[in-house]
Amino acid sequence: MWWGYVEDCVFCRIAYLDPYRQVLRRLVGSVVFAPLNPCVPGHLLVVPKLHVKDASEDPDVTAEVYRDAARYVQERGGQANLITSIGPDATQTVWHLHVHIVPRSAGDGVLLPWSYQQHD
Repeated sequence: MWWGYVEDCVFCRIAYLDPYRQVLRRLVGSVVFAPLNPCVPGHLLVVPKLHVKDASEDPDVTAEVYRDAARYVQERGGQANLITSIGPDATQTVWHLHVHIVPRSAGDGVLLPWSYQQHD
């Protein structure tokens, strides 16, 4: 169908076809969209149009996706975590590189496993 498109990949379908009308921005090499189950309001994903299984497969594509994510946050201001996972033991569940933009604010309830935050 398209170069870099994998037919049975949900993120490829979103990047090229946007069946759920989630895409908020189309960039040269990536798209920004809202996940179906955001962890906080404003949680977004940045996904390359090229099918790359994870951040370790093509470091150049990974750098572009992180640059797009950082610029998106910069434009909107505020604080955020930019997170990706590589492999099932690291919580990756969709086999297409994606960077989570997780907006943060004091007391938002988002706990990262390596943080020292306390649950209220």
